[in-house]
Parts: sequence; structure tokens; C-alpha cells
Amino acid sequence: MISKETIDKVFEAARVEEVIGDFVQLKKSGSNFKGLSPFTDERTPSFMVSPVKQIWKDFSSGKGGNVVAFLMEHEHFTYPEAIKYLAKKYNIEVEETERTDEEKQLADERESMYLVSEYAKSYFEEVLWNTEPGKAIGHTYFKERGFTDDTIKKFGLGYSPDEWEAFTKKALSEGYKLEFMEKTGLTIVKESPGGGKKQFDRFKGRVMFPIQSMSGRVLGFGGRILTNDKKAAKYLNSPESDIYHKSKVLYGIYYAKQAIAKEDNCFLVEGYTDVIQFHQRGIENVVASSGTALTPEQIRLIRRLTNNITVLFDGDAAGLRASLRGVDLILEQGMNVKVCAFPEGEDPDSFARSNSLEEISLYLEENAKDFIGFKASLLMEETRNDPVRKAETIRDIVHSISRIPDRIQQEVYVQECSRIMDISEEVLFNTLAQIGRKDLADANKKYKQERKAKAFEVVKDTGKPAEKVDQQYILERKIIEALLLYGGETEDFEDFILKQDDDGELQLERVVNTSRVFEKIFLDLQEDEVELGNPVFRKVYPELIRQLNEEENFSVEKFVNTMEGDVANEVTSILMDEEKYVLHRWIEKDILVKDKSQGIAQLVSETVLSLRCFLIDKRVLGLQHQTLENKDGNSEILEEIMNYHQLKRLLAKKLNRVL
Repeated sequence: MISKETIDKVFEAARVEEVIGDFVQLKKSGSNFKGLSPFTDERTPSFMVSPVKQIWKDFSSGKGGNVVAFLMEHEHFTYPEAIKYLAKKYNIEVEETERTDEEKQLADERESMYLVSEYAKSYFEEVLWNTEPGKAIGHTYFKERGFTDDTIKKFGLGYSPDEWEAFTKKALSEGYKLEFMEKTGLTIVKESPGGGKKQFDRFKGRVMFPIQSMSGRVLGFGGRILTNDKKAAKYLNSPESDIYHKSKVLYGIYYAKQAIAKEDNCFLVEGYTDVIQFHQRGIENVVASSGTALTPEQIRLIRRLTNNITVLFDGDAAGLRASLRGVDLILEQGMNVKVCAFPEGEDPDSFARSNSLEEISLYLEENAKDFIGFKASLLMEETRNDPVRKAETIRDIVHSISRIPDRIQQEVYVQECSRIMDISEEVLFNTLAQIGRKDLADANKKYKQERKAKAFEVVKDTGKPAEKVDQQYILERKIIEALLLYGGETEDFEDFILKQDDDGELQLERVVNTSRVFEKIFLDLQEDEVELGNPVFRKVYPELIRQLNEEENFSVEKFVNTMEGDVANEVTSILMDEEKYVLHRWIEKDILVKDKSQGIAQLVSETVLSLRCFLIDKRVLGLQHQTLENKDGNSEILEEIMNYHQLKRLLAKKLNRVL
């Protein structure tokens, strides 16, 4: 267990904008920050971070909360793991007892997979540094690649012994289950011919490259064989699992994320050693697609941090042509792309090894070309003096331009292509329009086919009525909102009391009482012994009243940090509700949204009275049902109904006067 004092220190030190800024590129928007949602695929920002309230809200997915909630949602951390991650980031010491066997068993499946992966990383490192085979084979290989000891330790590189069950036996002896070693792909389990099961290490005799998430969690491994066994793959990756999805992971993103955001550019390479060698030379804003074809998910991962990608290619022409296909995918995501090829026979690893930081930086600066210029120069060399192939090349370039979602950017690229390829802009625009029409026709054809397939499906009437607006939820939410935003403020509340006039008739007389908002709400609801119906609000309401009553300086930030799960999400939604007006830029569109703080007293009085009226109607309805069920003894129930009607009329008068 982590002590409360440690948790308090973590919340005091952690800044939500700093932590989320490690995962999402945030831009200033008034007093807040905004960025692209890390939970959905979007091109227009709907993710808001409030440094003042120390909370975040993702309007596209509905998620929200404090800094810990973000790490739990984004990185699938448990609560203690999120606290430990923040403690490490802000250099706060965490005292924690070691997990018992019982606690290990209670960890869920995904968590168990993360645990065994973390253990495997430390095991492979231990073998590399502290065993004879590790030092003689693994460490020697990394040294031959030009890696320093500091670099090897930074990237957690290791070695898996050239034995069939070395890792598996050791992990089992440490209490890790074979089930999770198999699910992460660290151990292969097969049925043996004589019955029973046979188990062996997947990465036997390989140097190991841990593959980490954006927050540093170990998701899987890449292993390189060091022998000349032609039957074995040179590089072997962990198989797909619940925690490792190759298409959604970039090697080195954990070490590169801050540099990418700072430099506002990401260098994209192919291999593990390319990334490591660049880091060692001092260029840290670099990631690799780990040998797999580039995917939209990987591109979106980069887009959270920057809108600029520079793709670095090996010097061979065949590899260049194959890699250019990934450029179109980057363009489709609306990103800016530059391309840089190294000299013939060189790759990023070898080039970084044989050049200084200044030389590498200068080369990248001078040779990184816009993708149109690069693609044109590459393909034109192959099609020289061949009009047919030149036409194909131009069509290929225009097809790439058609992938760009921004029309202005498209036009600029068409002009550039016209200049380079010596062909009229009119022809290029016509070709672009043809591609657009074809894409539209293909989309329409697919849509019609899908509609035709569903044409004969019978649409069943579920018999369910249209969903009604939950009036009670809305009113209760407004009460919680008033307490959160204005609970400690003092206001003049207009009220009405019953007094007899000279003729003995009861009349409403206006009075003004000065009180704090939370006192007004509490006393008014207490008058009718109202209990909130929503389970989340039932948890929040008494704690809010208690803190507002006991603490001289009530802090919304501190209050949010005490909430967990669905409660924190609901509270965050309430606090960030106004920010959606900023996202939609309504003011720029001449849609003026009234600031609620302009009429706090009216808002509070109206909301409480409306809730009381609603609950009276609900109670009266219940009593009416009782009269139908009971044939006798209804006089007391009818009298109660009359009293409620009288109270409702009184409240209605008050509401009318307030309005």
C-alpha cells in the first residue's frame, strides 16, 4: 500500500498539463490547453486540459478526470501504478511493501502480462551484465554495434541465453505463471508426442530489444539472432497479445516523445539500431516502425506530439520505392512530410556511427526534401526518355497529392509538381479531379452494395418508447455544479415568506437573505428532507457540503483528486462543461454564451425550487397509485395529496417571482 502522505505529495507536485503533454501535443487556448483526443481518431481538437482546475476532458469520447485518471485510461495503469509513475517523474520517494502471492493472484490478466514482461526485461538485462555468456556474446555484440554502456542501459537491452528453458524455468521459480508467459509470447508451449506439454523460450540465443509504450511500460520484445542459422529469422518479435499490438506501437516513442514535441518534428526510421544510434549521437526525436509496414495508428501516435514527419530511408533505390508507399498514408492523416535518403550503401545506423552530431544535423537539414520534389527526382531518373513511364510517374505523384485532405495544400503541391515535371497545372488539376471523382464513385458503389445487402432485412419494432429526458438527473447535476463552481461564494438570495395581511389572507412577502451558496442549497433541500436520486451525486453531495463547511479555502482541484472512477468522470464533465464553447469557437461565430456567474443567486434558487417541484409531482403520483390499490382508508392519503398540491402552488409562485 502507498501511504496517504505520499499520494498527497504526488498530487501537489504533479501538473496535469505537464503529464498529458508527454502524450499529447497541447496548444494554449485561453486559460486552458487543447489538443487531439488520444482516445479517438479526430482531426479537430476536442481534448481540453485545465491547469487551473487540474483536470482534463475529452469531449469526443466522454472521458475525463484528474492526472491519475488520464494515466489509468491512456496507459491502463492501476491506481498505485499511476501514483508510482508520477512519483518517479517528480522525484518523490514511494515506500511500498513487496507484493504478496495473494496480491499477485488478484492482479488482473492484463496486469499479469505487464508484470511478466517487466520481469523478462530485468532478467535479460541481468543475463547480459552478470553472466559469462551474456558478457561474451550479448555485450560484445552491442559493443561491436558501437553502443556505449550508458546507451545499452538506457534502452534496457539484454540477452536471452542459448538454452531451451533458461528464462521459463527462472520465471516459474520466481512465482510467475506459465499461462501469462505463453500469452505474452515469451514462452512457447506445445503438446509433446508422448502426451503432456513441452515448453521452451521463444527468444533463445538472441540479443533483446524491449518494446515500450509511450509511458515506458514493456509491451513486447524484438530479438536478433547472432548465429548464421539460415532457418531462423534474423529478427523475431513478440506475437500479438492483449498488451502488444504491432500496428499501434512505435519503437523508441518513450524516449523520443519530449524531443518530438520540443523540436516539433519526428524522424521516422525502420530499425531498432537506427533509433538507438541516433539517440546516442544526440538526435532524440526519432522512432521506428519496428520493421513492419507503417500503419495509420502509428502515424496518429506521432500526430499527438507533432504535425511534422521526416522519413529517413536507406540508400538503396528498391527500398526507397517500397518505403514511399508509407508517405501516402502520412499525407492522408493531414501531416507535413519530408523525405531524406542517405548515400548509397548507408542506412541511418551506419551513417550515425560514422558521423558527428553536427555532420548528421547538417546532412538532414540540406537533404530533407519535400515529398513531391523527392518523389519526382527519384522516379524521373528511372523514366528519362520514356514518355509513357513519365506519364505514369506524374499520375503517381498526383495520386499522392489526392491523399492530402487540405485543399489549399493540394493546390500548392500541384503548382510545385507542375514546375518540377514541366507540365501544365490545368492538366494536373483535371487529373486530380478525375481521381477525386473515381474515389467518390467507389465510395458510392460500396455504400449502395451495403444498402442492397440490407434491403431485405426486416426492421423489427422493439416496442420501446422514445428515450425521455431525465429531468431529475439534470436538476441534480445543476445543484452539484453550483456547489463545485460557486459553493463558497456569498450571495443575496431573494425569497418569499407567508404573512397574513390586514384581512387575514395569506400573502407572499419578499425578503432578501445573505448566505453562502452551499448553505442555501443545504437548508432548502433539508427543508423537504430531499435525498438526491443519482448514485454518483449521492456520493458527491455530502462530501462537497462537508468540505465547503469545514475548509476555509475550498479547493476544487483537491476535491477532484479525492474522487475515483465514475464519480471523477462526472465531476470533470460538470467542471469542463463550459469549455466546449471554446472548442466550437462560438464567440467567433457571433453566438454569445451567457456566463453562469452573472446570476448565481437566480440559478441556485431556480434549480432548487424546480427540483422540489419535480419531487412533489413524483410523490403525488405515487400516492395516487396507492389510492387506486386501496379501496378503503384513502382519506389520509388524499389529505396528504392536497397538502402537497398546496406546497407545489407555493413553490410555483416563488418560481414565477424568481423568473
